[in-house]
Amino acid sequence: MNIALTTLRGLTPVLGLLGLAATAPFALAQTSTQQTTLLWGDTHLHTSYSVDAYSTGNTMADPETAFRFAKGYPVLHPATGERIQIDRPLDFLVVADHSEMMQLQVRLLNHDPAWMAKSSAPRLSENIRAVFQEVGQIGRGGGEEVLENYHNDEIQKLSWSEQVDITESHNEPGKFTALIGWEWSPAPDWANLHRVIFTASPAEVAKQFVPYSYYDSVRPEDLWAWLEKTSAATGADFIAIPHNSNMSDGKMFDMVDSDGRALTAEYTRTRMRWEPVMEITQVKGNSETMSELSPDDPFAGFEVRNKLLINQPAAISPNSYARGALRNGLQLEAETGTNPYKFGMIGSTDSHTGLTSAQENNFYGKLVNDALPAQRVAMGGNFPAWETSASGMAAVWATENTREAIAAAFKRKEVYATTGPRIAVRFFGGFGFKPRDANANDLAALGYRKGIPMGGDLSTAPRGKAPSFLVQVSKDTEGANLDRVQIIKGWMDAEGNTHEQVFDVAWSGERTLDASGMVPALASTVDLDRASYENSIGAAQLSTVWTDPEFDATQPSFYYVRALEIPTPRHHVYDAVALQMDPRTIPLPSEIQERAYSSPIWYTP
Repeated sequence: MNIALTTLRGLTPVLGLLGLAATAPFALAQTSTQQTTLLWGDTHLHTSYSVDAYSTGNTMADPETAFRFAKGYPVLHPATGERIQIDRPLDFLVVADHSEMMQLQVRLLNHDPAWMAKSSAPRLSENIRAVFQEVGQIGRGGGEEVLENYHNDEIQKLSWSEQVDITESHNEPGKFTALIGWEWSPAPDWANLHRVIFTASPAEVAKQFVPYSYYDSVRPEDLWAWLEKTSAATGADFIAIPHNSNMSDGKMFDMVDSDGRALTAEYTRTRMRWEPVMEITQVKGNSETMSELSPDDPFAGFEVRNKLLINQPAAISPNSYARGALRNGLQLEAETGTNPYKFGMIGSTDSHTGLTSAQENNFYGKLVNDALPAQRVAMGGNFPAWETSASGMAAVWATENTREAIAAAFKRKEVYATTGPRIAVRFFGGFGFKPRDANANDLAALGYRKGIPMGGDLSTAPRGKAPSFLVQVSKDTEGANLDRVQIIKGWMDAEGNTHEQVFDVAWSGERTLDASGMVPALASTVDLDRASYENSIGAAQLSTVWTDPEFDATQPSFYYVRALEIPTPRHHVYDAVALQMDPRTIPLPSEIQERAYSSPIWYTP
C-alpha cells in the first residue's frame, strides 16, 4: 500500500502561538544540513566465532556467512542446512563477536598450530562443545589455564586479524557498509553491562590493536580509558553501545560510578564521547520502560524481560531502562552541569545464529539450537525460545552509505530503533514549525531548515514560545499499517523531581482523544487460527506538527517519538499454528504492536 494518509489530529490550541521566523534564537549541539538517506542495519550480530554461539549449536555460520546473508546472498542455515535468504538486504552490519576467546572452538576444531600448541588444547579439543563451560569459569574461580593460554597478544592478534580481513572484504562504500567491531561482555553478578564497540577505521588501523575484553577489566571507566589511549595511539575512532540494559539489574544507567562514587562532569564527558547511543530493543527484550516504572503508559509493558543473564529476576529499576535513564540524566545535569545519559537510541538483534532476522513471521531465533518450531516449544535454559523477541533494527539517517557517514550519524544521534519493521521516522524540533509544515512536499528539507533533527538540543526558548515538533512516520512498505504516533516527554520541575507523560499526537481513523488524553485502541484484525492479520485498518503514513501544551521554559526536558503499528501476531503464534497448537493456550501475548523509537530531542534552559 503506497497511499499516504496524513492527519493533523492531536494539535493543541498552543499551535496558534507559533509564528517565529526560522532565525529564532534556539541552539543545537550538532546536526546535519545535508540531504540524508535512511539506512537499515544491525550493529549486534554473533557468529560461530563467539564462544557462546558455538556452544549453542552455531558451528557453521561464520562472519563470511553473516555478511553474505545480510547482503542478500543465499546461505545455508547452520542447523538445518537448508538454503535461506533475507527478504530485503541490509545496508550495513557489525559482526560483534565476543572479544573473550574469539574463535577458540573454531581454531581448535581446525587444529590451528598456534592454538594446538597450548597446554590446554588436548583437553579442550576432545570436547569442543564443552569449551564454553570452562571459559565461563574464568573470573569465577576457574579457567586459569585457558586464560593464560589464549588471552595473550599472539593469539588475539591472529584471531582479530582474520576477523578484520573478512569484514574489510565485504565493505563496499556506497553500496554496503561492513563495520569492524566486537563485544565487550562483563556480567558482574550476572547483570548485563555489555557494550558493542565498532570503528569506522579501515583494516590497517584496526590491526594496530586487539579488542578490549572483560578479562582486561569489567569497569566501563577502564574501557573508556582504553578507547581514549588506543584512539590517540592509532588514530582509530570508536563508538561503544550499551546494550540490553533491561537485564543490567539497575547498573547500566546508575547514579554512581563503578566504585560507588558520585558521578562527575569528567565522567559525563568521557561517557558521552564514547557512548552516544544505546540499544533499546533486541532479542533479549525491550529496554524502553516497564509498567511498574511507567504505570500511566498503557504501552509500557511491551516485550519486557526484566531478568539477569541466568534467567533469574532482576531489580525493577529505572536505571535499567532508557526512559528512566533519560530522567536520571536531567537530575544529574542539574547537580553536575553535565548529562551522562543524553543518548540516542537504536535497535539490533544480538542474534547468535549469524543471521540477522527480526521479523515475527520469519524469526530464526537467538540461538541455533532452537532452530525448529518443535525445538522452540520445549526450549528452556537462560533464554527460552518463545520468550525471546523478534527484534530489532538500527535505522540511520546518513549522508551516504559509508563507514564515515554512518559513524557521524551515530555521533550526532540522528538514528533510531524499530522492533523489526522498517518504519520510516522523521522527527524535528524547533520554535517555528506551523501546522501546514506537516504537509510539506519536502518535509525533511523544511525540518532541517527550521529546526533540528532527532538527537539534537534546543535551548533559550523565545519569550512566550513553546517548542514545536514536526513528525512524519511511514509504514514499512511490506508490513503492517500504523495505529498512532506518540511523543513521550520527560521533564524536571523546580524541586528537582522528574516526570513523564505520553501524548498521542497523530493517529489513524476517526478516533478522538478520550478523557485521559489518549485515543482508544483499534479493533484487532488478527486471526490467531491462521496467524494472520489484515491491513484494513490503520494508516500508511501519519504526519503532524505538535506543540507542547504544558511547556515551562525554566524546566529541562526531553521528547522522543514512539510510533505503533496495528496489532499483528507474535512470532510464537506462527510456530503454534504450524504445530497445530492453539496459541490461546500459551501464556504469552498472542498479539503485539511493533514500534519505532526515535532518538530524543532535548530542551535545556
